[in-house]
Amino acid sequence: MTIGGAAGTAFSRNIIYSAWSLLFAFLGVAGLYVFLGADFPAVAQVLIYVGGVLVLILFAIMLTKQIGEDPKLTNAHLDLPAGAALALITVATLTYMAFMAPWKTVASPSYEPTSAGLGVAFLTEYLLPFEFASVVLLAALVGAVVIARKEIKETSETVL
Repeated sequence: MTIGGAAGTAFSRNIIYSAWSLLFAFLGVAGLYVFLGADFPAVAQVLIYVGGVLVLILFAIMLTKQIGEDPKLTNAHLDLPAGAALALITVATLTYMAFMAPWKTVASPSYEPTSAGLGVAFLTEYLLPFEFASVVLLAALVGAVVIARKEIKETSETVL
């Protein structure tokens, strides 16, 4: 799912389809975190990248107009052979490395949830830095709202 989503993001000609493919790539990475037993990075991946970054990208796509025509590439006839050669070299190198690596099997450890220890650490040992960071973020949010409100007032007064 991750590789398919990344390929769809890179090779889709429609930017909306590319953004939706990016969603599947992000969710696939979150799934990989789950398989590794890292529940907190998996949830953070979904909340930050899917919930924040991808929504921001979709809003940016939807709210901007397409500008002019698509630029024409001058050396477009060289792209396919160069890309195929690069892909062949990459696959050959990775295959060689996979077969030459000394693979050892290790018993898988039992995983404990990582978020429980993180929550305890935030509310005991790191309480003061955690609260300081929250106050700084709140001040930044209030400052952004104040700056945005001033710009709206100034533009509305000059228009009327």
